[in-house]
Amino acid sequence: MNTGVAETKIKLENRWLDDKAYANWTNWKWQVSHCIKDIDTIERILDITIDPEERVQIQQTIDHFPMSVTPYYLSLVDPDDYKNDPVFKQAFPDKRELHITSCDMSDPLAEDTHSPAPGITHRYPDRVLFCVSNVCAMYCRHCTRKRRVGDIDSVPSRSELKEGLEYIRNTPVVRDVLLSGGDPFLLPDERIQWLLDELNKIEHVEVIRIGTRTPVVLPYRITDELIEVLKSSEKPVWINTHFNHPQEMTSTAKRALKMLAMAGIPLGNQSVLLSDINDCPRIMKRLVHKLVRNRVRPYYLYQCDLSEGLEHFRTSVGKGIEIMESLRGHTSGFCVPTYVIDAPGGGGKIPIAPNYLISWSTNKVILRNYEGVITTYQEPDCYQHTSCDLKCDTCNLQLKLDEAEEKSVVGISRLLADYDETITLTPTEVEVIEQEIEESEIDHSNGSDA
Repeated sequence: MNTGVAETKIKLENRWLDDKAYANWTNWKWQVSHCIKDIDTIERILDITIDPEERVQIQQTIDHFPMSVTPYYLSLVDPDDYKNDPVFKQAFPDKRELHITSCDMSDPLAEDTHSPAPGITHRYPDRVLFCVSNVCAMYCRHCTRKRRVGDIDSVPSRSELKEGLEYIRNTPVVRDVLLSGGDPFLLPDERIQWLLDELNKIEHVEVIRIGTRTPVVLPYRITDELIEVLKSSEKPVWINTHFNHPQEMTSTAKRALKMLAMAGIPLGNQSVLLSDINDCPRIMKRLVHKLVRNRVRPYYLYQCDLSEGLEHFRTSVGKGIEIMESLRGHTSGFCVPTYVIDAPGGGGKIPIAPNYLISWSTNKVILRNYEGVITTYQEPDCYQHTSCDLKCDTCNLQLKLDEAEEKSVVGISRLLADYDETITLTPTEVEVIEQEIEESEIDHSNGSDA
């Protein structure tokens, strides 16, 4: 077991854990019940003293945005350099969190606006976010849902979850359900089993995704019993976790990831670009290499959201582009995440990347590679695209999909479609589209949600 600096100090000095409690260290429920929520305990465990004036400001921050850190995650902090420690910065409050800028928003992704049922956010056409728990093992200081942190740690009731399931059941365009929160893995195994069983009964649901940070902050939660629950799902279960720094990839975390991977569960990782924590090409490259070495595919690198009190975490977009430039071509393609900005106001994830397409003409495109080498790609002279009028029975492409019933498209795809006469998009038209979609879903016909 990777004890970590602070954990070793705890055991040797016997300042917080007695022998019996230390024997429970690997019990995830013990970890949750012993989460650190006050400044005094942090000072005692790490053997540090926080400046009295700063202490007052930190307490004010905790009063507004509560603190909760698992003993395991705190054990990864280097107490000799805690102010610069990437784990400490993600876990311990900062007085700058009380600085709310003019662009900060309580709900920057408009999740509540796009919530047609309890716990459901339906922002994309064929998938929904289903928040099944408000409880987290740790309150990440950069959380985009800081508005919900500490809201009495309420867990949605079974009746509320049933309402969310009923929405999914009555919305046949939904093929992908993402269980999130909070952290779904803070629910009891029995509740997770019930949710999976209910989703498995819905024919049009093809994929179940689970977003969890337990492999990072509470790896002991990945138990044999939980693995059996996940393996019992007839529909594919995909898991995305949230490693932000190589220091978080301990031997205990590796064991948890191996258990999930050996159970046949595809693993992805979503990192957030954080100032003074991982905004470094070398750190990010080390992180993605550690991830793939442990069977985890780097999925997204997020630009930090505009949630309240996060400005000190946010980097420039240029820094993100620099990091992506240092990855593409410099390491394996499957090590490179997609750098995205989750558009404020519920616009969805927008991929951001260095410019590799320099220019193009009628028959040629000009490209550059990661080394700066400029090259050309010749377009075919004989290509004639297949014009689509939705008359599939006369099309020469062998689609042969009985369930291919989509008759309309949204956004840029609508402008590109041969069978749609729309030539411009305006915000007003977007609102009209959303209204049409809502009406079509009431009729249980094909459509899409924002």
